[in-house]
Amino acid sequence: MTLTELRYIVALHQTQHFGKAAEKCYVSQPTLSVAIKKLEEELDVAIFERSRGQVRATQLGEQIIQQAQTVLEQANVINEMATIGKDPLGSTLAIGAIFTIGPYLFPHLIPTLQKLAPVMPLYIAENYTSVLREKLRNGELDAILIALPFNEPDVVTQSLYEEDFVVLLNKEHPLSKKDSITPKQLEKEQVLLLGEGHCFRDQVLDACPDLKGVMSDNPLQSVVEGSSLETLKYMVASGLGITILPASAAQLSRYGSESLVTKPLKCAAAKRTVALAWRASFPRHQAIDVLGQATRQSHLNNQSLDSSSH
Repeated sequence: MTLTELRYIVALHQTQHFGKAAEKCYVSQPTLSVAIKKLEEELDVAIFERSRGQVRATQLGEQIIQQAQTVLEQANVINEMATIGKDPLGSTLAIGAIFTIGPYLFPHLIPTLQKLAPVMPLYIAENYTSVLREKLRNGELDAILIALPFNEPDVVTQSLYEEDFVVLLNKEHPLSKKDSITPKQLEKEQVLLLGEGHCFRDQVLDACPDLKGVMSDNPLQSVVEGSSLETLKYMVASGLGITILPASAAQLSRYGSESLVTKPLKCAAAKRTVALAWRASFPRHQAIDVLGQATRQSHLNNQSLDSSSH
């Protein structure tokens, strides 16, 4: 039994496709298939059920794959320990962030991190929470920036900052004269939100439950499915409705800011907590500390720039 074989069965379980698993492991499909078959023969158990066009783990295979994942994580820890002996801030730190955080934080975070840890290379990724969760578990990412709540076994989270939700609308809109806007006032409006799969959409609807009925009757909802906050801003600038944003995403310089305005969303629940998450077994604590410090500092810098632009 080798670590390579364990990587193969984990990859096959994740992709449920021999070709995709082989591509993920940078080997040919026959190489991967033979190695997995060899492991099954060595253990004298079937790890996977194979049928036409489908492959899935057996009940016992699920347990073996889960243990394989743990073994691979611990093997990574050994590698990291060796790196720490040289320089905990000298090897690449792989950081992920959800789509509604990354574009607004990374431009400030990267230069701040480079000042605090000038020789630490960075790998940056953006994705959905569910994808980042998986990449963190399998070691593709070292730490991720997400919105709470976030619960995952053997993963540590640290709250970094809170940010309020704001309403973006045209200056000609009647609600633009208000000092703040309540969820009740949005019920009859064309509210544009992100599509299914975006945690920010769920956070907005949880904060403003009355909007759920409104969104189900919204004829434009199919247009915004799977889009970004930047797309929503352009839609508001084009007069297609109003939207709700996290405060960090409220920069408007490229959208004709003279015609747009943001207003506070008056609701105690209309805010989110941004947190850092990493595997409990990740040994580079100094890198995590520096990342947390840089993220808080970058958020404050972003707030200062946003305040000065208004």
